[in-house]
Amino acid sequence: MTSLFQTYIELGFKHISDITAYDHILFIVALCAIYKISEWKKVAILVTAFTIGHSITLALAALDVITFPKKTIELLIPVTIILTCFYNIFGTKSASSDSIFNKNININYIFAMFFGLIHGMGFSNFLKAMLMPGEESQLVKQLFAFNIGIELGQLLIVAIILIVSFIAFNLLKIKQNYWNIGLSTIVGLMSVKLLVDQL
Repeated sequence: MTSLFQTYIELGFKHISDITAYDHILFIVALCAIYKISEWKKVAILVTAFTIGHSITLALAALDVITFPKKTIELLIPVTIILTCFYNIFGTKSASSDSIFNKNININYIFAMFFGLIHGMGFSNFLKAMLMPGEESQLVKQLFAFNIGIELGQLLIVAIILIVSFIAFNLLKIKQNYWNIGLSTIVGLMSVKLLVDQL
């Protein structure tokens, strides 16, 4: 029999990896677009910064400490993706060919954490509908399990993107700059569609 804790881990994992609600997936793809598989540690730290951000607002919003209009969050999430893609394309041009992202890595951590705050409010809209009534300690357990599930889903997405980029760079001989621009453009355009659909 599946425990309640495991159930919420599965809910978090399924929510972040749900292709039909792919806005959060697009953001993770945009974060990874400028990296090679050899830079996985940088990606891990970047995703951790995003996780810290979304964990804060996910907890506060799910426990009704803070509230934000759902429509506003649904508009802001694609904006965060578009801004990330814009930075990937135009903010990394001056970096070296070995790593198109080096000097500005600290500022990207800050942006990832800040954008995570916004995505956490988006996660909370789903979680609120799934939370089972009970004592606060029980709600905290559900929240913690849900967050673990989201993190596991994020790590899976990161692994897939880095493996695909490895194939692109090493087997297909695609230059990293071309990969970054192409992938960021595709993700950016998909996010513009998401934004337009919300208007």
